[in-house]
Amino acid sequence: MAITFPPIILASKSPRRQELLTLMGLNFKVLLKDVDESYPAGLEPAEIAVYIAEQKAKAFDAAEEIVITADTIVALNGEILGKPTDRAHAQEMLAKLSGRKHEVYTGVTLVKGDKIHSFYDRTEVYCKPVTSEEIDFYIDHYQPYDKAGSYGVQDWWGLVVVQRIEGSYTNVMGLPTEKLYHELKNFLGL
Repeated sequence: MAITFPPIILASKSPRRQELLTLMGLNFKVLLKDVDESYPAGLEPAEIAVYIAEQKAKAFDAAEEIVITADTIVALNGEILGKPTDRAHAQEMLAKLSGRKHEVYTGVTLVKGDKIHSFYDRTEVYCKPVTSEEIDFYIDHYQPYDKAGSYGVQDWWGLVVVQRIEGSYTNVMGLPTEKLYHELKNFLGL
């Protein structure tokens, strides 16, 4: 028998997160609030992802619904690669990822009433070397300006450049669904 969760609010404009919750069979609505996504200096990548997810969650006052917030961070040797500001920034980030391993962290916060719970997941991603022409092709055809690290694992970059991942594939998409499902059950005492 399938578990029935209370109504869910997904506080994310990410089409990938929305798609993942839909594929999980969860009934949810999207509700967005503007939140300052800056963070204190000195935090590790996992701490940054959780901190921002918690900041997003604090913007909501939901008694009946479960609010899910998330933030995904791409880190390369401790350097945080956010969303690119322009084409040159995307080129620079993708060139850094070429032929190297990086980590993807997604922090997730669950809120219901005055109850709050946060967790994160970490995935290692290995990329094959790519040329500047391949990077330009990717940027021209996939416009990765809304993606941490300037790429989507579910598109050309993931299909052609990513050699392997260690950890959750959906975490790299922006939401560690298998962990989310079990954390939701525990959060609700199911």
